[in-house]
Amino acid sequence: MPETIGLNRMAGRRALVTGAASGIGAAVAATLAREGAMIALVDRDKEQLFRVSSTLKAFPVIADLSEPDEIADAVNQIVGRLGGLDCVVNSAGVLAVGPFDQTSLDDWQRQLAINLTAPFLVCRACAQHLRRTESATIVNIASGIAIRPIINYAGYAASKAGLLALTKVMAQELAPIVRVNAICPGPVDTSLIRDIYPNDESRNRASELYALRRFGTPKEIADAVLFLSSQESSYITGASLPVDGGRCFH
Repeated sequence: MPETIGLNRMAGRRALVTGAASGIGAAVAATLAREGAMIALVDRDKEQLFRVSSTLKAFPVIADLSEPDEIADAVNQIVGRLGGLDCVVNSAGVLAVGPFDQTSLDDWQRQLAINLTAPFLVCRACAQHLRRTESATIVNIASGIAIRPIINYAGYAASKAGLLALTKVMAQELAPIVRVNAICPGPVDTSLIRDIYPNDESRNRASELYALRRFGTPKEIADAVLFLSSQESSYITGASLPVDGGRCFH
């Protein structure tokens, strides 16, 4: 898919993106930067994070999102560096696959910690700063599995469904200054999905569940984030937008 030319839809906006070292998070950071945003990137993968940040001329912050103190420190660093915040994107996520009665407590708790508790902590730390600006936004990357759960994803489905509920509560509590929305991707061609579907046969079989008969790309999710982070979506808040190739209705 050809790269589009930036239209400065995010000019002057200061954005924090978690999980920005790879996959969807890196694509989101690149898309927002292309549209003129000043970007701060948060991830625990130092090598990958610095690679992405150097390409985008973004501000990298190393943090483990399972540690509340590291989240608070990261937000403080970013606000100090950028002079405030206009946009937050919670993109970090982890996944463990298997029957629910064979899921370890460690796997269950880690999915809740990164997929649900971390966005809560990030948003709580950012809320006071977002309230000081105009047209502030939060976009949480949830999952189509949160809308239409499937077997072997108990911890992931529960954590992402919780994120949708949290999104709706925050949308009400932070209105009218801050808009809060969620995106629910289907399978996106990232290293995480390639681990689950390691060959073309398994991907083609899985794609049959989707109206568009293919997996998405990180850029397609990033474009949806751009829409919900820009003034093009100025009358949308509390929404859960499926970007899943048609699985939610198919």
